[in-house]
Amino acid sequence: MYWQIGDTLFGSVANIALGAYAALVISIICLVRNILSYQNQLTRKITVVLLILSIGIGLYVNNLAIIGLLPIIASASYTICIYITKNEHQMRWALMINMILWFIHNLYVQAYPSAIANILLCGWTLTQIYKNRHITFK
Repeated sequence: MYWQIGDTLFGSVANIALGAYAALVISIICLVRNILSYQNQLTRKITVVLLILSIGIGLYVNNLAIIGLLPIIASASYTICIYITKNEHQMRWALMINMILWFIHNLYVQAYPSAIANILLCGWTLTQIYKNRHITFK
C-alpha cells in the first residue's frame, strides 16, 4: 500500500506539470481512497462518494479524450475491487489492470517517471502473485 500511496503522490505532481487534469483529479481521489483503505476506514458510503467524485469530476475535466478516460476507468475498477473483496490475490490482479491502464496514460502524456513507477509496481505485484499462486479466488 505504501507503494500505491507514493506512486499516487508523485503522479499528482507529474499530472499538474503535464496538464493531465483528469489524471490529476483521479490521483488526488485515489490518494484519499488508498489512505482510507490502509486505515480500514473505507466504508460503502465513502466508496460510493469517491466513485461518483472520480467519475464525475474526471469526466468534466478530461482534456485528453480516450487517453484521459484510462485513469478514470483504472480508478473506478480498483476502487470497486478494494471495497468488494479482501482477497489479496484478486486485489493484486486488479492492481495489475490498474497499473497497465495508468502506464498507457503515462506514456501518452510523457510522464516517464510515473510510467517507470508503474512498471516497478507491476513487477512487484507479479512477483507477489507468483509467490502466492496457491491462493485461489474465493
